[in-house]
Amino acid sequence: MKQDEEDFSFRKLKLSYRRTVRDLKRKLKQLKPGDGDIDMIEEMISDCNYVIEWLHTGRRPGNRRGIERRAAYQREKLMDPVRMQAYVQRSTAGSPSNLSEYQRYQIKDALSVLSPRERECYVLAHGECFSHSAIASMLNISKDSVTEYISRAQKKISHELESSLFLIQ
Repeated sequence: MKQDEEDFSFRKLKLSYRRTVRDLKRKLKQLKPGDGDIDMIEEMISDCNYVIEWLHTGRRPGNRRGIERRAAYQREKLMDPVRMQAYVQRSTAGSPSNLSEYQRYQIKDALSVLSPRERECYVLAHGECFSHSAIASMLNISKDSVTEYISRAQKKISHELESSLFLIQ
């Protein structure tokens, strides 16, 4: 039922934009050449057509590929950085970045699949916001090793996000 209501309102929105374009085109025909409003109305028609195409296709006009066909590194959103930082800080003050117990459990569950070194590098990079160079010097390993640990951690967390029932966003 809810889906039907959303589809109806979506169709209603598209219809409203189409009517607006029709009305703007009528107004454009009524204007005389040299009138200053012609450019503005043409831009409004263009903007409305842009929105109509976006609503019709479900993707941004002009994009060659939709999000479902992007490369993995372009579409992955592993974890919200603010949540990760709040997890590491463990603050309990009235900050809007505080996490609920369930959110803390979700992050802990995602991090549980990492090796100790991967977890350490990932938390320092994404939770503490240290650069790869700084992490390398803190842990006495090479910068390339840090990059590799973080890359592996991201792959594991991404896989965990796709397969875990607890990590549904």
